[in-house]
Amino acid sequence: MAMAMRMRSGLPLLRRALFVESSFATERSVASTPVLSGSTFTEFTRTYASAPASKQQKVKVPVTMFGVSGNYASALYIAAVKANVLDKVESELLTLVEASKKSPTFAQFMKDGSVTSDTRVKAINDICSQAKFSDITKNFMAVVAEAGRLGHVGRMVQRFSELTMAHRGEVKVTVTTVIPLPLEEEKELIETLQEILGQGKKVKVDQKIDIGILGGLVVEFDQKVFDMSIRTRARQMERFLRQPSNL
Repeated sequence: MAMAMRMRSGLPLLRRALFVESSFATERSVASTPVLSGSTFTEFTRTYASAPASKQQKVKVPVTMFGVSGNYASALYIAAVKANVLDKVESELLTLVEASKKSPTFAQFMKDGSVTSDTRVKAINDICSQAKFSDITKNFMAVVAEAGRLGHVGRMVQRFSELTMAHRGEVKVTVTTVIPLPLEEEKELIETLQEILGQGKKVKVDQKIDIGILGGLVVEFDQKVFDMSIRTRARQMERFLRQPSNL
């Protein structure tokens, strides 16, 4: 009961922080997301060509991403949207990543940089064919294997999932507490976030347990962190008490 009360005490603080944050964003302008063309990702477009360039639809990635994994994920997103297989490709890739976690041999193969390019591509093609994956997934994995980046697939899939969630209007919210958040408080939290994000967004809560925060809760979404944990408040109090007195 005491633990539940300590978690609940963090909700009013979180609600105030969220509404303060939103007040600064009401007039925020949203820059248009750049369209990725075939020239920005030659490896994948060389392997996957569904139609002449003049007939291909323009597809915008919902979230601008950077880095190698972001570029791969963005190119895959564009190809999957054009082929209307976005959810299928995401499911297939998540299945592949989960399989690598369960099989030490497969995981080692994915990370082994000494394997020749031909061997990597053949093995990945065989795996994708046996699993009856879509051509988009199969071609994408072949490009990744040829480039020697199989060890980064997990991160690529994570970034790709971020794009698919944005495409569906979903916002992943990570909530860290010392015990599972009661259903009533989870509902209250979702309603608060829904009010902030707007009705066009769907909140998906991912709960994490960390007894180290001592109580309260930590909420993370859209690259924002709202730390209402007892641990953080205790540290803030400690820093305040260590400051020299002006009396």
